Amino acid sequence: MRTTVSALLLTALLAAAAPAPAPQRAAPPPAPQRAAGASTGPAAAAHTAPPSASTARPTGIPPLTDDRGRVLTLRGWNVEDKTHRGDAALSAVTERHFRDLRAHGFGFARLLVFWDDLEPRRGRYSEAYLRKIERILNWAHRYDVRVLIDAHQDVFGPAFGHRGIPEWATRTDGLPFTPHPDDWFAEYFEPAVQRAFTHLYEDEDLRRAQAAMWRVLAGRLGQHPAVLGYDLINEPMGELRAGEDLPTAARRIERDHLTPLYNRLADAIRPVDGDSWLFVEPTPIVGEGVPTGLGRIEDPKVVYAPHFYDTAMEAGADYDPSAGWIEAYEAAVTQYPRTYRVPVVVGEWGPLNNALPNMGRFYRDALASLDRYSSGWAGYVWCYGGGYCAVDASGAFRTNKEQTAAPYAEAVAGRVVTRTPERLAYVAGRGGATVLSLPASAHGWRVAVEGRAWPRTGTVPPGASARVRVHAVPGARVTVTVSPAAR
Repeated sequence: MRTTVSALLLTALLAAAAPAPAPQRAAPPPAPQRAAGASTGPAAAAHTAPPSASTARPTGIPPLTDDRGRVLTLRGWNVEDKTHRGDAALSAVTERHFRDLRAHGFGFARLLVFWDDLEPRRGRYSEAYLRKIERILNWAHRYDVRVLIDAHQDVFGPAFGHRGIPEWATRTDGLPFTPHPDDWFAEYFEPAVQRAFTHLYEDEDLRRAQAAMWRVLAGRLGQHPAVLGYDLINEPMGELRAGEDLPTAARRIERDHLTPLYNRLADAIRPVDGDSWLFVEPTPIVGEGVPTGLGRIEDPKVVYAPHFYDTAMEAGADYDPSAGWIEAYEAAVTQYPRTYRVPVVVGEWGPLNNALPNMGRFYRDALASLDRYSSGWAGYVWCYGGGYCAVDASGAFRTNKEQTAAPYAEAVAGRVVTRTPERLAYVAGRGGATVLSLPASAHGWRVAVEGRAWPRTGTVPPGASARVRVHAVPGARVTVTVSPAAR
């Protein structure tokens, strides 16, 4: 869930940047509430490929890979149902979500699940909820969409009127909580909510309960062919101390609480699922260009999974290219994966007011930046309506969001040399086929392959999405070019 930013938050951010002493309580940035022989999908809105942007990853950041060693690129959206719970939980997520994702070329979904629905009473896990998750995963598998299971929380959980950590796992020491109905994110800085996070991180019985919850999820879902990995906790927060500015508080929380939490959960998951990727998030303060304080997660399959939200745009402002926010974010967010040699996948991004005058430029700049350092992203959110929804009720992209649907290489069987939306060059390996994803477009696509590889050429008709598989002789240098088909 996303919303506009409170005056409290904006004041806190300004204070954190100023030389004057920081306030005792402050708030970090806001959080939310995708050729011949190819298979084709249904028609979609007209598409024009964005300007070329090289995706050569910065030195020291490894790519995400599959079990055959192919280099993966994830393009997709968050899928959620925050409204329904209990017997109706996840009822807003339908097969249409995955059919439409694939029709637009997207092969990735970040699926929000809630601990309070999985374990409404301590030690009593909901078999019905697990079956609902499995049904969704079956839809994803039908359309060949990889799924990241996200243990989501907003303002901790239902004890404060939201979703996430169950009420039985919420401890406040009697500290006060005042709702902010017009600015839910300000509720993170209520004393009761902040103390609840401290207990979750420090109380041994709650540590065991969270680990047990993940063992249930991973033990049940880990062998499902649609599951790519697990996002261990959404936008984790913590308790700020008097006198701390935001960057100092964020780095302390990440160092002292989140690093051990992620190591505990990795240890809990690995006995029941040794293969899936583990996605770890910093606090949302990363959105202000602050490098994370996370330490090493002792696991061979870790993905750094920050979110990509700008405070000013969340507050309703238009994109200001001269402010340098994207550049500052990129510089900050690449430090951790370089240091610890882990891939990057951005778990959420996208502004609320996407039709403002400069938002077309924002999408171009943001997509170019994400392609420079990440192995992929999930936009927020695939739903049918207004607000943050990617598409309207008819399924047509909302203003500027059509830029997210561009040709890309889902999987590259070899070493990538250069990659743009229009051109891929690689040295073929032995991992099988390279897979290109082409969104439906008004003009169709032409695919040309050079090198010891096949097919040599192919076309995709107007109004159809497609996936093209390229097979190559190991060691061959292959170049694949995608261009609009002749009208």
